[in-house]
Amino acid sequence: MNKHNLQSQLKSSGNAYLFWFFLGAHYAYLGRWGMQILFWITFGGLGIWALIDLFTMGSKVDHHNQPILAQLHQIEKEEKEAEQRKHMELLAAMSGKAVPTS
Repeated sequence: MNKHNLQSQLKSSGNAYLFWFFLGAHYAYLGRWGMQILFWITFGGLGIWALIDLFTMGSKVDHHNQPILAQLHQIEKEEKEAEQRKHMELLAAMSGKAVPTS
């Protein structure tokens, strides 16, 4: 996946709290539409579920962002390794030596 596309999928806790407060739509913001519809049908578990979500919102956002951040980390690692290989090839070409490949 594209690095910028992945970054656009990251969610913030602040926005999630705003969606929770104004629309009760924090699950929709996190892409969990089944839970969102259930939340609306039960009126936030008659308020109990909504109150629990108030205190667990940060972990819900972190749970959403974790796989995206792992993919971003992998892409950045691959980019760094490619850049290092490029530099090693350039140094080897300048010195006239063969480049070890791994």
